Parts: sequence; structure tokens; C-alpha cells
Amino acid sequence: MSGFDLTGKTALVTGGGRGIGKGCAIELARAGADVIVNDLHDGPDLEATTNEIRGMGRRCYPLIGDVFSQRGCQELFDQAIEVAEKIDILVSNPAYSHRAEFLELEGEHWERTLQGTLSAGFYISQLVASQMVERGEGGKIVFISSVQATMPIGLSVAYNAAKAGLDHMMRTIAMELSSHRINVNSIQPGWIDTPLERVTWTEEAINEQGALLPWGRLGLPQDIGQAAVFLCSDAADYVTCVTLPVDGGFRHRDCDVSRVARMMQDGEPEK
Repeated sequence: MSGFDLTGKTALVTGGGRGIGKGCAIELARAGADVIVNDLHDGPDLEATTNEIRGMGRRCYPLIGDVFSQRGCQELFDQAIEVAEKIDILVSNPAYSHRAEFLELEGEHWERTLQGTLSAGFYISQLVASQMVERGEGGKIVFISSVQATMPIGLSVAYNAAKAGLDHMMRTIAMELSSHRINVNSIQPGWIDTPLERVTWTEEAINEQGALLPWGRLGLPQDIGQAAVFLCSDAADYVTCVTLPVDGGFRHRDCDVSRVARMMQDGEPEK
């Protein structure tokens, strides 16, 4: 797996204390990268992620910072350069979601969602990319998007819009940075088993719903992390401006043969 060797690279993962961010940080470290792990709060999540990465023999720099603002991104970037001197890889993973019907969604949640999901990605990527251009050695930028960027899932109008904007922003950035050999891509996770999902859903519900997906389970943070490793590796040198769904078939679950067969057994008309 020499194409996936990230030895000598330094990665910054925002929102890396738990969930998908942690999955990315751990897999990047497993591939040989040193990792700057950012999270909003100090605590057990960030400590556990840091200890796990250091246990692999990799350098890990835990940095507390709020990337939902331009100032917060600047402060995080300055700290990251101070402790690690360079950033070869950025995995931009901040997000905020508040489920509500369109007619009931309050403006503050709309603004917070766009700020944390879209604007945060813009500010941190602009800072990191400027440093990559100045160094002249290329680089890798990966935005964590969502299948909801293209699926109009209810109760999520702000999140859906923010992720759709994130993907289009990615494509524009990718084209502008191509001459600098900076690969810019995004990953669209499907339904991933994260601590936040565990707050919303019971173990029984997660197992039950996961079994209905084409792959037979919910995704894991490591699934997203492994995709990020590929996009950040030399093996993806010719991959840029791409949105990569990593969803176990979630987007097309209604096309699964077992579900179609059940519909036919239940007397649903053929289409």
C-alpha cells in the first residue's frame, strides 16, 4: 500500500475530537501522517484521540479553537503553524445541524448552520491553501460534505443547503488551485454511526435501520477516514474537483433487490 503512505506529511483535521473527524484523524495517522487535531472543547474526546494517535508513534498536536468564525480560523491556523511548522493536508470537518420544519426554522439556526458548515470551511481552507501555495509543494484539501447535499431530506433545509454550497465551493476552489497542484475534493458520508447519532437514536433503532441499508449496516467513522486517506495520498494525484459518496448505497437504498422484492410481495405495483 505504498500509494497510501503519508509518512512525512502533516494533516490538520478540524472537528477531529470525535465522530467522523476522529475517524479521519486516526486513519491519517495510521497511514503515517502527523496530525493536528482541532476541537471546540478540551476534554475526554480530544484527549482520547490524541493518545490514540501518539500510541501509533505519530506526532499529534491537540488544539482547541472555534472555527465557526474567521477570527477563530485565523487563531487556529497560527497555532498550527507554530507547533507543526507546515500543513500538507487539510480535512475540513466543522458542521452544525438543527432539525426543524422549514416553516418553523428560526433564523439563528439557519445562520449558525451556514456559518459552521459553509463559512468555516471557506475560512480555514483559504488560510491553509495560501500556505500551500507559498510553500510551492502542492497539497491536499478534503471537505466533509454529506449525501444531503443532493438529497432534500426533510427537517434539514439549512444543513442541506450548506452542504450543497460546500460541494460547489469545493469545485471552484479545486479549479483555482489546480495550477498549484493542490488537490481539492469532498466526501459525502451517508448515515454514519457517530456519538451524535447515538443521542438521537437508540442502539436498537440503529441496528434495525442499518440492516435495511444495502450494505447491511450504518457507516463507521473509519470508513470516511479511509476514503480521506486515499484522497490525501499519492494514489489520488490525478483526482481533483471530485465529490466522493461513501454511503454503503444509502442514496439508492430503494433500489436494493431485497427491498424491491418485499414491495412486490406486499402487492406494490411494478414500476
